[in-house]
Amino acid sequence: MKLHSILAPAIAALFIAAPAWAAGPKAYIGNFKDNTVSVIDTGASRVVATVPVAAGPDGIAVARDDTQVFVSGSSASSLSVIDTASDQVAATVEVGKGPQGLAITPDGRWLLVAVNGDDRVAFVDTATRAVSATVPVPKPHTIAIRPDGKQAYVSSQAPGNFALVVIDLPTRAVTASVPVEKTPRDLEFGPDGKALYVTLAGVSAVQVFDPASNRMVAQIPTGVSPHVAHHFAGTPAGVVVVQGPGELMLFDPATRTASGSIAVGKQPHWVDVLPDHKKVLVTNEGSNDVSVVDLAGGPVGTIPVGNAPRKVAAQHRAGAGTEPKAKVSIDNFAFAPVQVAIAAGQSVTWTNNDGAPHGIAFADGARGMDLMLPGQGFSRTFAKPGVYDYVCSVHPYMTARVTVGAH
Repeated sequence: MKLHSILAPAIAALFIAAPAWAAGPKAYIGNFKDNTVSVIDTGASRVVATVPVAAGPDGIAVARDDTQVFVSGSSASSLSVIDTASDQVAATVEVGKGPQGLAITPDGRWLLVAVNGDDRVAFVDTATRAVSATVPVPKPHTIAIRPDGKQAYVSSQAPGNFALVVIDLPTRAVTASVPVEKTPRDLEFGPDGKALYVTLAGVSAVQVFDPASNRMVAQIPTGVSPHVAHHFAGTPAGVVVVQGPGELMLFDPATRTASGSIAVGKQPHWVDVLPDHKKVLVTNEGSNDVSVVDLAGGPVGTIPVGNAPRKVAAQHRAGAGTEPKAKVSIDNFAFAPVQVAIAAGQSVTWTNNDGAPHGIAFADGARGMDLMLPGQGFSRTFAKPGVYDYVCSVHPYMTARVTVGAH
């Protein structure tokens, strides 16, 4: 018998048994004119899902545990919450007219929303997805939170009164309003919180503010129309998205001088770093794609997405998106298997393959699904080790368990 005849069945079995999971952490891209979010598998450098969201997707933020993505609908009054296990909208949160920039506190508990149309910043509990407080801020646009979690800075675009508004997070009170001459576009803290990088409309330079004194201490010259400047943790150089020349400019955070530039697509808009700290993703609103930029100078990749991509946010962990998903079938009024074991950070997907409606209700009080019709599904990512019992919310005698071990 020939060798390939012997090996063929075994090789085929390996492919059949191989779990279907993403090759890398995922990134979420808001397609402003399509009212969708493109989900990119960064390991495979391709779009793996397209998710309809609230009109005018502008701000995007990934939860600290990588299980949720919050998307603000600037032409609506709500946030769309995407479950990263299923890449479907799991909830809609009403926050007020015209929500724009988003930022999550370092402890992951609060999402701050710039509700531009209502002149306020809303505080959303990331666990309950409910608005718990608001702080008045005129025409808020984008938000940056200090790495120590004590303050948030908001770009206020009120005509004639452009400012950087400072909110004390423990007391949720405005403590300062720093005037700026031009419309503030974006503001981002450096990783140690000692520098705040601000871009202004019509100014071809990044403004460097000292948060201790709330004074501008330096300018970093750029090309025409710098939109966002970042110094990501773990990267030696800072980056600036410069819209005019269509480039990503690199700068030295110590000397605050340009150190290079990399051509990207047309009308670049936003940037986020991947968990390896070696590459960043740049959205190109004018060419409907995303540039994958190697900060060490490697070739630039291009991933086509939807119409007018603006904001981008990547999952935080290098292993995010690579974990296999355990699957539970609901069939003949029973969960199968009754017990599954996974590691922290992994997810379980339930599918109703029965002819009757069922549901998922967790003993720990986490959100489940009250009514799951035949053919529907539900996913949950388990961030912490433990034993999680659950029942069918329609038929409580149907019981099962998920055991979560350390990652």
